[in-house]
Amino acid sequence: VCYHAQLIFVFLVEMGFRHVGQAGLELLTSGDSPTSLHAHASLSFSLPALQPLVREPCRSCAVVSSSGQMLGSGLGAEIDGAECVFRMNQAPTMGFEADVGQRSTLRVISHTSVPLLLRNYSHYFQKARDTLYVVWGQGRHMDRVLGGRTYRTLLQLTRMYPGLQVYTFTERMMAYCDQIFQDETGKNRRQSGSFLSTGWFTMILALELCEEIVVYGMVSDSYCREKSHPSVPYHYFEKGRLDECQMYLAHEQAPRSAHRFITEKAVFSRWAKKRPIVFAHPSWRTE
Repeated sequence: VCYHAQLIFVFLVEMGFRHVGQAGLELLTSGDSPTSLHAHASLSFSLPALQPLVREPCRSCAVVSSSGQMLGSGLGAEIDGAECVFRMNQAPTMGFEADVGQRSTLRVISHTSVPLLLRNYSHYFQKARDTLYVVWGQGRHMDRVLGGRTYRTLLQLTRMYPGLQVYTFTERMMAYCDQIFQDETGKNRRQSGSFLSTGWFTMILALELCEEIVVYGMVSDSYCREKSHPSVPYHYFEKGRLDECQMYLAHEQAPRSAHRFITEKAVFSRWAKKRPIVFAHPSWRTE
């Protein structure tokens, strides 16, 4: 398989938290200035060629949540109007175009969700040839040297569909994302029994790749504690299943092996004070 990503590209980023640029490989120390810098290392590598991810910055990005908040939104055309559209895991567009749009520029996928996409591989991989897939994960299933199960599956996909753009996060990028969590919350991810969500990795990628971001369907950190909030499904494509806020609160309160969805949203709110991030449907302002 031939990939055209050949040069590690450099661009200027400005973040209000400790960060690196395009790559996420060189952690800043507490003495570094959290303003702007140039960086040029790779955040992820393509399969099977191990080429770095290279793309021009997107002027406008739509980050589409998988939340049931998207049902009935009628925002599909607006979402498709963004230069780049980010989606997560197995969230489909087919059948939901009016609410979530139909374009997918970049899809961020947990290694645990890869089997879910394979259930409808023709939809996700054969018909969406322009989509760039970024898979995150650690452990034996994603081990490149030992040929982990998920890693082998991704390799097989690239052979089935020549030209398919599949990238995986580097170990250093995974460690960088853990460090951001600790810097923002004061808690070590592992010691606090926390798993980062796909939304966390998606927002970090969007900050690296986008000049302006509109996040669709993501509630604020206080939303689920409001008495009047409506009940919506955890995923817009799984009606009648789990309630979104019940899921968020259960994970937030769990002692171990849980996502900290509400904590993450509080962090995103702080980032929005420093970067051009807008939250839409529901629309809410950062405090």
